[in-house]
Amino acid sequence: MNLAAAGLGAAGAIGAASAVAGLVVPQPARAAAAGVGTALAGAAGVAAGAAALSGSSFSVAWQGILPLSGIALSVDALGGLFVAVIGAVAIAAGVYGIGYARGGGDSRVTQAMFPLFVTAMLLVPAAASVGTFLVCWELMAGTSLILVLTEHRRRGEVASAGRWYAVMTHLGFVAILCGLLVFAAHAGGDTFEALRRAHVSSAASTLVFLLTLAGFSSKAGILPLHAWLPRAHPEAPSHVSALMSAAMVNLGVYGIVRVGSDLLGGGPRWWWVLVLALGALSAVYGILQAAMNTDLKRLLGYSTTENLGLVLVGVGAAGLFAASGQRTLAGLALAAALLHVVNHAAFKTLLFLAAGSVLHGTGTRDLDALGGLRATMPVTTGMVGLGALAASALPPGTAFASEWLLLQALVHGLPAGGVTTKVVMPVAVAAVALTAGLAVATFVKAFGVGFLAKPRTAAAGRAHESPPSMLAGMGLAAAACVALAALPTLVLPGVGAASGMGDPSVGGLVTIQLAGVTGAVSPLVLTLALLLGGMVLVTALRAVAAGRARRAARLWDCGGGPLSARMEYTATSFAEPLQRVFDDVVGPETDLDVDHFAESQYLVRALRYRRRVPDRIESRFYQPVLAAVAAWGRAGRGLATGSVHRYLGYGFSTVVGVLILLAVIQ
Repeated sequence: MNLAAAGLGAAGAIGAASAVAGLVVPQPARAAAAGVGTALAGAAGVAAGAAALSGSSFSVAWQGILPLSGIALSVDALGGLFVAVIGAVAIAAGVYGIGYARGGGDSRVTQAMFPLFVTAMLLVPAAASVGTFLVCWELMAGTSLILVLTEHRRRGEVASAGRWYAVMTHLGFVAILCGLLVFAAHAGGDTFEALRRAHVSSAASTLVFLLTLAGFSSKAGILPLHAWLPRAHPEAPSHVSALMSAAMVNLGVYGIVRVGSDLLGGGPRWWWVLVLALGALSAVYGILQAAMNTDLKRLLGYSTTENLGLVLVGVGAAGLFAASGQRTLAGLALAAALLHVVNHAAFKTLLFLAAGSVLHGTGTRDLDALGGLRATMPVTTGMVGLGALAASALPPGTAFASEWLLLQALVHGLPAGGVTTKVVMPVAVAAVALTAGLAVATFVKAFGVGFLAKPRTAAAGRAHESPPSMLAGMGLAAAACVALAALPTLVLPGVGAASGMGDPSVGGLVTIQLAGVTGAVSPLVLTLALLLGGMVLVTALRAVAAGRARRAARLWDCGGGPLSARMEYTATSFAEPLQRVFDDVVGPETDLDVDHFAESQYLVRALRYRRRVPDRIESRFYQPVLAAVAAWGRAGRGLATGSVHRYLGYGFSTVVGVLILLAVIQ
């Protein structure tokens, strides 16, 4: 039997069985059943994806199960990469979820929906027809919405996040539905093979591309359709947040690549310039918002927008190079984008699981209320430190290799194209470089403020380490981060197969030697050199210190008395210099309350300073739209008079209008 088909079938069966177990098995066995079942479904997904990447693709169809089209499944190399990534994230999240549920963090509904959510995600890249794809996509959206709404700690925020997510995800679904239906109508069939063979007019292709781009960008959290992401991801249970941010959003990228590059066969340059521009804007805006945020999980949500923006920069550059006939550079750019999908999945899984551990141990995710966790949560501190390093685009970070590949593609593209390329590529390089620098500052803030120095609140002082299964889930993600940072060449052949343009490296196991262009780097050698240099420096400093007499002295406190937690940098104060530089972009809102003594207005009793950095796209775009919709809703109440005759008149008028419209179109 085909290995990819066997793996995907096993994943589906295990996921369905685990969902049933999550409903009927009593606690605590229910938590173990759901978690282990999810991890096994993920392992089967990894096996299916790996088989597809090695060339063991398959196609199968069942007629009569779904109306009109039936079910069609097919896993090729591109789908296999995303299936493998989803499965790998599910393994870590499933193991982590066992301890999270036993600690009271999961309801019966969560434990039933979690494996079903994983199964739905595994099926999306395997869909081979429009009908199958839409059903799997909606199943993924529905189960993820239920999971967002199951978190019990913050009722008001959860309800608001659920509403935003429900509206945005279903508007995106409508856009995808319309685009694919138009495509299928012009192709005369709804299978992906029929869509590939279709000869569609330029206008219809453009309409399909723009509609699906809007829908898939919404799922990927790309500007300006990102508003749901920093709301929903933080409010979901932490292992669900990891799956949403490290796996689900990647399917937006999959949809853009599948439809734009595969089914439509590419398109004019402006398509891909648009994709690249959206990616660059999302990357810069996302990391700026992350740098300003003090909510740890919200910070990670905006970081997801940043990283998916970088992925779209690579996808857009690949499409632009392909439209210009530069196949080598197109393959390099797409390979960089897909490698960053893999790397981002690894370090974002680790960071979201670690953020859940912090929430479990302290009851808060506010960085300004944390501090000193390295003493009470040493393992979690180490995991967050590793995740923060992995997220930075510096060696030995996990993201270093993929962002280096992306910069190589962009830089080599400068002399390779026409005027459009020469204008777009420098801007893209600048956006990637700026994003990399801001990402380092963001994660230095998150780690330094949250885990070092002294506890700022009693909750941080009483923090406790997480259960072993939660630590084990983080450990699996950490191991993936280390492997991808040291030896990214292990996954480059699979990434090259998924891109359809071959392995971008010819340098062997240790060195990334670019094929067709000049460029080479060895992340493993760089990592070892940095470790060796650090060891030499520490040894030298200790040798110098050993030759001097030591004396104990109190730390200099600037004459202000013993140092306290109130004297430490907070996340807010750490980000203040960046806020000043980017003040016009982030638009911070500040409020200063001065409390005077009753005896004199010149004597100040207390000062209260509050700063809020709103999402300006949300406040400038979505809030006016929501206000207009609310006004239309109030005006529409006048139509609901309770008269059946009037309602029949509304229906008759609508039918006549539709018939007239159809007659005009014909």
